[in-house]
Amino acid sequence: MMRAAERAYATVREGILCGTYAAGTRLTELDLAQAAGVSRTPIREALRRLHAEGLVEFEPNHGAVVAAFELEDAEEIFELRALLEPISARRAAERATPAIVAELRGLAQQQIAESARRAAGFLSRIGDLNDRFHRSIQRAADSPRLAKTLSGLIEAPLILRTFANYSPAELQRSADQHVELVQAIEAKDGMWAHSVMRTHILAGRATYLRGRRGR
Repeated sequence: MMRAAERAYATVREGILCGTYAAGTRLTELDLAQAAGVSRTPIREALRRLHAEGLVEFEPNHGAVVAAFELEDAEEIFELRALLEPISARRAAERATPAIVAELRGLAQQQIAESARRAAGFLSRIGDLNDRFHRSIQRAADSPRLAKTLSGLIEAPLILRTFANYSPAELQRSADQHVELVQAIEAKDGMWAHSVMRTHILAGRATYLRGRRGR
């Protein structure tokens, strides 16, 4: 059975990702405890974890609120990712070991399965798989300078929020693009990997902006 702290964390995190708690929403311990069916102590721990992930902010006199990204900041992040992550993918295709290729394939297959099943909590799990996939490509690229630059651009909270706007078809497309990236990297075809990664990032950008502008 899930521990109270894990249940609290999973409940609040999924609520943020699914839009139940919109950006700027004040998160009260009492309301969250009732929603998760736990006491207030595990909620405090959950809020601290979510703050460390960038999904929650603590404001003076207001307590915990759902973090927000300005539209201009999001556009800039996606623009820079579209320039730099394809380079990372190209280098990964040239340098990835069989072990890393196997790791990437496993992550991509898990994301395919989660996108198809769409079981409770799937957005959170897809977000985690996506983060691990992209960071594994950075590791395979074997460029400390590139990794350092990208670490400030691959904003997990922003990407997690983007998944909340995906239709079932878009979730499947994103997962399929990960599979194709694995194929390109395994084939050691740097230009193929570069092209797929750029398409992947730009598709995510379009979905995120559509969600923001549709509010």
